[in-house]
Amino acid sequence: MNTFKRTLTTLSLALALTVTLSSCDKDDDVVIPETALSAEAKAYVNTHFNGASIAQVIKDKEGMSHEYEVILNNGVKLEFNTKGEVESIKSLKQLPDSVIPVKVLAYVKANYPAEFITEWELDLNDQEVQLSTGMELKFSKTGDFLRIDI
Repeated sequence: MNTFKRTLTTLSLALALTVTLSSCDKDDDVVIPETALSAEAKAYVNTHFNGASIAQVIKDKEGMSHEYEVILNNGVKLEFNTKGEVESIKSLKQLPDSVIPVKVLAYVKANYPAEFITEWELDLNDQEVQLSTGMELKFSKTGDFLRIDI
């Protein structure tokens, strides 16, 4: 009987810990009104996605800062940092040429003319695009081709 109580207590504590940890993750994402999005982020959407409207804005706590995930009514998903700078753009369709750095776009058009870019992401040290075939290409921050990412 003692073993049963210890096992039950251990399972109860494990369940409580799991519920607590998973609820912490959910609390970090908060839907906010479009009006709370920075002017820079709104201007970026209006400039590059003319005709699309913002369907939802999610404020995501990342450590000590926040990121903003913006979902447009055409299915495009953008991520902005707290300064309103775009860090990621994802779509099931072709991204507008205007959102891709010139050097990266030129490389893709020259080397993969039958494909188009569906995703772009800027990291601390590099940037990455995903092509319509699913192939991922890595570039330096300045747009120099580095490698095909597998």
